[in-house]
Amino acid sequence: MIPTEVQLGYLAAAVCFILALKGLSSPRTARRGNLIGALGAVLACVIVFFERDLDHLVPILGAVVIGAVAGVIGARRVQMTQMPQLVALFNGVGGGAAALVALLELHDLTRLGDSAERFALAATAFTIVVGAVSFSGSLVTFAKLQEIMTTRPVIFRGLPVAFGGSLVAALALSVLVVLDPLVILGVVIGLTGLALGVLLVLPVGGADVPIVISLLNAFTGISVAAGGYVLDNTLLLVGGTLVGASGTFLTKLMATAMGRSLANTLFGALKGGSTLGGGEISNRPVRSGGPQDVAILLAYASRVIVVPGYGLAVAQAQHALRELVDLLGERGIDVDYAIHPVAGRMPGHMNVLLAEAQVPYEQLKEMDDVNGDFKRADVVLVVGANDVVNPAAKSTPGAPIYGMPILRADEAKQIVFMKRSMRPGFAGIENELLYDPKTTLLFGDAKDSMSKLLNAVKAL
Repeated sequence: MIPTEVQLGYLAAAVCFILALKGLSSPRTARRGNLIGALGAVLACVIVFFERDLDHLVPILGAVVIGAVAGVIGARRVQMTQMPQLVALFNGVGGGAAALVALLELHDLTRLGDSAERFALAATAFTIVVGAVSFSGSLVTFAKLQEIMTTRPVIFRGLPVAFGGSLVAALALSVLVVLDPLVILGVVIGLTGLALGVLLVLPVGGADVPIVISLLNAFTGISVAAGGYVLDNTLLLVGGTLVGASGTFLTKLMATAMGRSLANTLFGALKGGSTLGGGEISNRPVRSGGPQDVAILLAYASRVIVVPGYGLAVAQAQHALRELVDLLGERGIDVDYAIHPVAGRMPGHMNVLLAEAQVPYEQLKEMDDVNGDFKRADVVLVVGANDVVNPAAKSTPGAPIYGMPILRADEAKQIVFMKRSMRPGFAGIENELLYDPKTTLLFGDAKDSMSKLLNAVKAL
């Protein structure tokens, strides 16, 4: 029987998780929500030590200390541009932990023999499979985002057969575990799940990778929830269900923002429908200018819209950009930031980056709210973005991003692109807007170019 005070502690931790999720739904309350979630996690971990007498207490405490130190160091040292990679790693660790715990629980269930509950065995097998898929798949997404491996889809002859065979094998082995629980079967299920995760993510390329991270996050949540049933732990059920539900919802929103179905995201490369990643540098002629040219365009504008992207994050140019926008505002120029749902490499990436530079939330306009304003904009300043303003999404049916809702920067009177080079965006295709007669390119590192542009505007 679980003591009453322990149950109340678990209830408080579950409430913290719910409040945290609510807080994370808005940039204004995200920091507070994150702290509340961390408090709930700490409370949940502490309560375990009072729930029952634990064997191997010293190794458990040692593992907690090692994990806490590694987490703090990793979170503090990671750059904002590498946040999606960190999310992928943390997500993978969660799925792997759920699979390992389920394997240990299967070992205990095998001792019960025929008296073992069938549903508990089914939940255990499910946790092993899904947790292993999340673990290996997350490692592949990390490698793609970190460019340890190619960001292009990896396809080989027989991949559909290998994936289908692994899926059938995982299902068949899970049924065998329910009928005759053996630890060795659980290990084989785990290995099959690892193969499934790799085969699931390899065909995904370019800008589709963040969607798969969100999907794998949902997988981790579901596996943790199933593990909560196996361990008879209500808090794991609640926390896992929250993560699974929110991850599923986010995956749907991201797929919609990309204008693609989830099936097309995962398996589109088999038919040539995935974003490519990588891409060759174009040598087509473009109109370029210097900081003084762009400064004149901005100084004589009455309405300016800034479109930030991943290049802004890479260069850490958000502070210089805020100074420029503040300066234009002081001169009576109306300036807003246009935020695409998948700007950067994950939803909210740009919001967090600009919040770090103390940009007022009122200036951050979501795509649906700002798209109607582009026609009235004198200048659109695109800083390190590419795919989210690429007209191919609405004009080129064969393009891998065709159908993706974009920011309608092409409707503005003048467009300025701040780019390091002519290399395509993360989707791996050219942007015809770069060659539009009303487009001016300012080449160079975004931070350096932004500083020069800021000084040029001040000098006018």
